[in-house]
Amino acid sequence: MSTALPDHSTLDYLFGGDRSWDFDSWQASDDRVRGGKSQSYLEPGSSPQSKQQHARFHGDLDISTLGGAGFASQRTSDSKSWDLSSPQYTGLRVQVAKGDGKKYTLILKDEVLPRRPDGREQSTVSWEYDFIGGESGGVQSVTWADFKPTYRGKAKPDAAPLDLKNIKRISIMMRSFFGTQEGAFDLELVYMAAMRSAETTSTSARHATESAAISQPQSREEGVSWLGWVRGWFRGVL
Repeated sequence: MSTALPDHSTLDYLFGGDRSWDFDSWQASDDRVRGGKSQSYLEPGSSPQSKQQHARFHGDLDISTLGGAGFASQRTSDSKSWDLSSPQYTGLRVQVAKGDGKKYTLILKDEVLPRRPDGREQSTVSWEYDFIGGESGGVQSVTWADFKPTYRGKAKPDAAPLDLKNIKRISIMMRSFFGTQEGAFDLELVYMAAMRSAETTSTSARHATESAAISQPQSREEGVSWLGWVRGWFRGVL
C-alpha cells in the first residue's frame, strides 16, 4: 500500500473525480439487522475549495447493545457491478479529504446471494482492507493483494481468489474492532477509483507514438534520396 499523491492519468473513477457519487445507489447496512443501534449515512460533503463533489460517510457506532460489537456501513446497491479484471488494473485508490483518526474498512464482494426468508442477507466472503481516516486526509493506494478474505468476521485464507470480473459490491465500514472504538464517526471522501499501472499507461502511449511515426508518409527529400540510390545501382549493373 502506498500513500503517494496520485497521478490522475492512471485512474479510472468509480465514484467522485469525473463521476458523480450517485448517492441514490448507496444504502445503509448497519448492525440494526442484528438488533444493534448503530447508524450510518452517506451524503454530499462540504468540499468548499473544490469543484469535485465529496461524499461524507458519518454516523454513530453503538457497541453497548451488542456487548462490545457493532458496525455501521454504506454499500453499493445490487444493481451495480464492475469488471476490473483487465491486467492494467492494479487495485483501488481512495482519497480522503478529512477524517477523525479512526479506523475504517474498505470491502469488496464478488458474490451476493438471495436474501433468506426472514429478509436477512446470506453470508459470503468479503475482501477487506483497513485504513486510518487521518484528520488531514490522504490517499490510500490499495493493491488487489492488500485485500484480505474474511467470512463472518474471521479470516478465510482458503478462499477462492477474488473474481475481479464480477465485483458485485463496494462498502465502506466503521466497526468496533473488539470494542476499541465507538461513538460518532466522520469521514469525507474525494473519490474511489481503479488504479491503472503507470507502466501500462506509458507503454500504450509509446506504442501509439511509434505507430504514428511508422505510418507517416515519406517527405519529398526522403523520396528523392531513395530514387537516387536506385538509379545509381542500375548504372553499376549496366
